[in-house]
Amino acid sequence: MTHTTTQQPARRTSTAVVPVLAFAGIVVAVMQTLLVPVIKDLPKLLGTAPSNATWVLTSTLLAGAVATPIMGRLGDLFGKRRMLLASLSVMVVGSLIAGFTSDLLVMIAGRALQGFAMGAIPLGIGLMRDMLPREKLGSAMALMSSSIGVGGGLALPLAAVVAQHADWHSLFFLAAGLGVVSIVLTLVAVPESPMRAEGTFDVLGAIGLSAGLVLFLLPITKGSDWGWSSGTTLGLFAASAVVLVLWGVMELRVKAPLVDLRTTVRRSVLFTNLASIMVGVSFYVVSLVLPQLLQLPKATGYGLGQSMVVAGLCVAPLGLTMMFTAPVYARISAKYGPKVTLILGMLIIGIGYGAGLGLMSAAWQTIVIAVVLGAGIGLAYSSLPALIVGSVPASETGAANGLNTLMRSIGTSVSSAVIGMVLANTANDVGGVAVPTMHGFRVSFMIATGAVAVGLVMALFLPRQRQATKPQLLASSAEDAALERAHEVLGGFRGRVLNTDGDPVARAKVTLIDRRGRQAGATLSGEDGSYTLAVPAQGAYVLAARAAGHGPLASSATHSGDDRPVDLDLALPGETVPA
Repeated sequence: MTHTTTQQPARRTSTAVVPVLAFAGIVVAVMQTLLVPVIKDLPKLLGTAPSNATWVLTSTLLAGAVATPIMGRLGDLFGKRRMLLASLSVMVVGSLIAGFTSDLLVMIAGRALQGFAMGAIPLGIGLMRDMLPREKLGSAMALMSSSIGVGGGLALPLAAVVAQHADWHSLFFLAAGLGVVSIVLTLVAVPESPMRAEGTFDVLGAIGLSAGLVLFLLPITKGSDWGWSSGTTLGLFAASAVVLVLWGVMELRVKAPLVDLRTTVRRSVLFTNLASIMVGVSFYVVSLVLPQLLQLPKATGYGLGQSMVVAGLCVAPLGLTMMFTAPVYARISAKYGPKVTLILGMLIIGIGYGAGLGLMSAAWQTIVIAVVLGAGIGLAYSSLPALIVGSVPASETGAANGLNTLMRSIGTSVSSAVIGMVLANTANDVGGVAVPTMHGFRVSFMIATGAVAVGLVMALFLPRQRQATKPQLLASSAEDAALERAHEVLGGFRGRVLNTDGDPVARAKVTLIDRRGRQAGATLSGEDGSYTLAVPAQGAYVLAARAAGHGPLASSATHSGDDRPVDLDLALPGETVPA
């Protein structure tokens, strides 16, 4: 069982926290599309076969997929800011390694270290939940979640300019510089979260999940090269299924698992993660199709004949629109809830791809597509962390958001494989060169529309607004954890945390434990010692409280719909306390 505690007093949150964390998210997301402008030249630049050169991209994807849930859990245990700095530092090292080499194996190692930084995004979301007041949390998490798309969209024109006017290794030195800037800003502006999860790191769980993910994602990313019906592809898929099933059985038996599978199968978490896969699929389609369409020569009859830089600038509104969607999301979500916002975002994505089927004949039309899709993807991405945070205890925020980020990564991986296969199978052979066709582009857009439709169905299965937001009112931030409104709306336990002299104890950690010994909620007491904890259902619970300088307390309590306050009296050090 995992509890949370505060080992240090909360520090005043700087107004720079949100932009600094969002900048860190954008920086690590840049790593995913950093080499897109030079993809076709990688075999020549690295002196290897095209099939080998793709490992430069695949290694980043695999490392990011493995890192996100692991770094999220490490952040819950040892400090989210500390793990964020570690992620950024690894990224800088990887960028420098890649910047000084043209050797394939060394380059793959450097790119894997760059991908490891993807864990920074769920860590940033966790830091925001722990430190920001409730009224600022929605737009902040929206911006952090959208940073995946913002970084990917803005990286295309920037990388194109650098690749066109300088040595391609400059891309890695630029990435290292951005990483250093992000580290310095984090050290200066972002305090460490006082929230901690007690327990140990599940090493076997991390190894099992990593192995299962690699075995699953490897054939997805390399299936086109190996053949989808080849023994290698099918064997790896079968091996991944066996490993992930065994890993799941093991996680259910571990007291402090890497991923709490009982939480992930909750209706709100499960369908949010399934919808996340579909959003990831739809996001990556536009990133694959529009740059190719823009750069194809006009002699094809449908290509737009634009330079690499212009193509990047035409796609850049995708990321910019996602960035500016965050405050819009906050207003819509505050009124209607993140479920409605997710559904609205998916509808806009569907409209964008549907309209895009007939808007591919001019560069300005691709800009319109990018803006519409950016708005829809921005709303959808912004909704996901709010749905997750509102469904898991504070001690599991990092790991849960890491898993959700992983789901999006799986979506982009599947999208890359499927769209790559479609474009290859529909391409025309011109002088030994495979040239994508307009038919392939339109089929790709229809696949994205279908993925959005599936995601929309998943979103409709999410609990109603009142159910979905229930846990979010528990402790959206340390400062607002004792909101009386949570009790008025939801019902639950309320009261004060006191010492043996009857004085209030501020910032005491209060944990709600159900009859199965699982954490059902957690919060911090206010300055007057007051706390409020909503309950998932009526019944018997244990309220556990602790604070620095006081002995712990565990008290049985039953919630039956009444409104009696439950005060918790902490003992001074050395005194006997009830268990």
